[in-house]
Order: sequence, then structure tokens, then C-alpha cells
Amino acid sequence: MIQSNSIKTDVLVIGSGIAGLSLALKLADKHAVTLLAKAALSEGSTQYAQGGIAGVLDPFDSIDSHLNDTLEAGAGLCDPEVVRLVTEQASHSIQELIELGVPFSRCEGDQCNYPFHLTQEGGHSHRRVIHAADHTGLSIVDTLVQKVLLHSNITVLPEHISIDLILNQKRDRCIGAYVLNKNNETVTDIWADFTVLATGGASKAYLYTSNPDTSTGDGIAMAWRAGCKVGNMEFNQFHPTCLFHPKDRSFLISEAVRGEGGILRLPNGHAFMPEYHERADLAPRDVVARAIDHEMKKHGIDCVYLDITHLEREQIMHHFPTIYERCFKAGIDICTQQIPVVPAAHYTCGGIVTNMQGKSSLNGLYAIGEAAYTGLHGANRLASNSLVEGLVFAEMAKRSIEQAYLKGVTNLEVPKAWDSSRVTDPKEKVLVTHDWDELRRVMWDYVGIVRTDKRLKRARQRIRNLKREINEYYNEHTVYSDLLELRNLVQVAELMVISAQRRKESRGLHYNLDYPKTKLKAKPTILKPKKAKFS
Repeated sequence: MIQSNSIKTDVLVIGSGIAGLSLALKLADKHAVTLLAKAALSEGSTQYAQGGIAGVLDPFDSIDSHLNDTLEAGAGLCDPEVVRLVTEQASHSIQELIELGVPFSRCEGDQCNYPFHLTQEGGHSHRRVIHAADHTGLSIVDTLVQKVLLHSNITVLPEHISIDLILNQKRDRCIGAYVLNKNNETVTDIWADFTVLATGGASKAYLYTSNPDTSTGDGIAMAWRAGCKVGNMEFNQFHPTCLFHPKDRSFLISEAVRGEGGILRLPNGHAFMPEYHERADLAPRDVVARAIDHEMKKHGIDCVYLDITHLEREQIMHHFPTIYERCFKAGIDICTQQIPVVPAAHYTCGGIVTNMQGKSSLNGLYAIGEAAYTGLHGANRLASNSLVEGLVFAEMAKRSIEQAYLKGVTNLEVPKAWDSSRVTDPKEKVLVTHDWDELRRVMWDYVGIVRTDKRLKRARQRIRNLKREINEYYNEHTVYSDLLELRNLVQVAELMVISAQRRKESRGLHYNLDYPKTKLKAKPTILKPKKAKFS
């Protein structure tokens, strides 16, 4: 039997990426914040973001240009009001990071219109991506973590994974979460006025991904079980260029490499992207990923090549030190050799439906960052818009929560203690290992870059069987980290497939060979559970 205890906090923030860390810092001056990280505090997708943060910083750029680029990439499904909010607030959010001390790369020379170096990435019409060399996310996380650890009003709980949200008796408000301590396997009932899901995406649903092991869709699955709406789960972004090498299969080759002149080539040296889009190698990610997928299948090749050998060694070493070092360890000198690359699952464009304050459809529950569906990304995320979305919606959620406190938060019920009296310790864990592998392969084979109705039907059937097995195992055994992640991942995978089946067209990241045309009217795919899925 698992031991349990209980703690009370003002705000529970689940997730320690850019969104969760930012919100914790913003709220902590006035409120007690408990911040959960299911691994080390700095582990998560943010620290692996190489490229940077998009915002209008150059005086020759404009809000309208950033807005239009985002709308174009989103293929008709972006919410223009949300896009306007984010593009207008981006520069302010970036300035806050500068003031916190994030070491962004400086602009050098006489041609600088802005103190920091700005790069241009796929889908952008201007240089507007501020970065810290090619380790932007890591630099941001390091800076934010230092500030969080020094704040006396923030309680940090690393190595804690959430089990489920806690609802009140009327089941119309979230009052906290049950949380498993991975180190001693105790469960804590965290009682909170407000709970914020900043848990990231679900790209670990796929066999090949650029994401860390933490990206298992925990927040999306918990919110769904609690009765929240989810939106646009069929739009899973595959980053076009992940390193293809037996020694390193999950390393991202930043969009900024193509922004600085990198060219995608076939093994025979042919540059193929001009045949697919007027912007060639700077086309939006969905276009580039499909083009690479098509060329690989057409020629029966394992990868394509990203070529930056025409750039000066000094320029490559200055802008891409992390990429150079990582590739060099794998035996590739990117100054003289082309980089073998393949697409890999990278970003979940859908998520928990929220309004412009980050509020979900369940009282007391917010969602920000990749876990949320705000309407910003539409059918395809524009490069480097993810980090700025996390920053802007951390600010919007902070304002909303502080406003709610001014109105008064009353009548919160004390949550029931976690009950593990009717389950037993698992005697073997092979089912979890087997189902984990099968789920990710099913998603890769049937719900990938190119889809068909037949593939989706097969995926739905297999995932339904896996979900039944996993839930039976969950209901009979004490919880542990791998089981919780698998339970969440199979739920999110099912939502992805259901959403894909409902979209009878091809748009953005969703390309179905049975419906190759795009409908004239764009509508988001919103799913709503019939009722909360747990007691």
C-alpha cells in the first residue's frame, strides 16, 4: 500500500518548462506557489529548443508581418485575435527575459538594427528570432531555474509526477492534484486554489521524436479525464530535420540552420525544395516535412542531407556551436560534411482548450504552453512561436489568477486522501514495456506525416485494445511512473486518432491521401468528454 500525505498551496503549477517557470515567478511575490517537475527541474522540451523566440524586435519588421506569417503557416485555422495578442505582447515578454539576464547573442558589426542578433527561420518573412547561439532554450531554463530556486515563496518538487486532477464534489471545479513522489513512491494530495497545467506536449506517442522522455501528454490526458475539452489534436508537427545517425537519433538540427542558408539535398546532391515551395528551404515546416517524406519514399532512401558547407567555418562555429559539437561526436564535421536528417515528431499543436487568459473549461484549472490549445498555431506552428506563446500566456494566466483572488476564492473542499487499499504491487512490468513500444510504433506507422482512412482505422482499433489493457492494469496495481506515463500517452494517442478521423480534408500538418483537398471553410476539431473519467 502506498503512503499518502497532504499539503495546501495557493497555486499549483505542474510543469517546469518556460511557461511553468515564468508563471511561478510572476505569481510568487503575492502567492504561495508549488511547482512540480516530473524529472529534474530543468528537464523538459524547453531546454532542447535551439532556434529561439519569435517577436517583432527589428524596427524594419512589423506586428502585421509576424501576424500574417503566423496565419499563413496556420493554414486558416489560427484564431486571429489570439495571434494578434501574442505578436503584440512578444517583444515585452522577450524584454522581461533580457532583464532577467538570459544571455542572448549580441549583434556584431555595422549593420545592426537591434542590439541582439536576429535570425530568420522557415515561414518568417523577416529576421525576428532572438536566440542564445543554438542553445536558446537551455539558456532560458537555466536563468529561470536560478530565479525560482532563490524565491522563498516557491516550493519546488522535482521528481514528482501527477496522477490525476482532484475535483470537488459537484465535479465542476479543480481543487488540486494527486502527485506521486518517484523517489519514495508516496502520494501527496496537493490542495490548491488554482491549478495550472504546463506539462508540455505528447510527441513521445511517436517512435521517432526530437522530444525528451517527459513529453507524454500528461496534462492533456488528466484534463480530458477531468472533463475538459481538447482541440486540434490531429495536428502533430514533425520537425523536418532531426539528425539521422545510429549513435544519436533524437537530436534536433535547428530551423535556424536553414535560416542561415542551409540547403536540403538528395544523396546525389540535388536541392529539391524549390520544387515544393516558392520559399524553398525556408518553407513552413509542414511543407518541408512532407517534401522530405515524399523524396525518401520516392527514392527508397533512409534520409536526406542538410548542407551548410558553403558557409565559413567561423560563421558555423559561432552560430551553431552545440550542433557542431553534437554532430562532431557522431563523426560528422558539418563544416565539410552534409548532415543526414529525417523528420521526427516535434510539437503538439492541439491540446486543452483555453481562452485568452489560459483558463480551461473546468473552473480553477488553467493550461499554458504546449499542453494548451489557444488558437495561436492553427493547423501548423510557425517556427519559434512556441516559446513566446508560453511566455505570453504565463502573463495572461497570472493576470487572470490575480483578478480571481481580488474577487475571492471560497468554499474549497478538502480533497479525499489517495486510496491504494484495493490494489497490489505489480509482480511483473512486461505489459507496460510491451504496450509502450507497440503504441509508439502504431502511431508512427498509421498516424504519421501522411495518413489514410484505412491507416487511421487500424490505429483506432489497436489503440482501443491497448487502452483497455492499460486501464485494467492501472486499476489493479499500485501506480509507478512508467505506468502513469503510458496511461496518459495511450489516452492522448486515441484523441489524436479520433481528431484525425473527423477531419475530412488535408490541411497543414494533417495530410490524408483519401482527402487531398482543403475545404473552403476552416473549422477546429473540438472534442468534449461525456463526463469525468474517474472518481
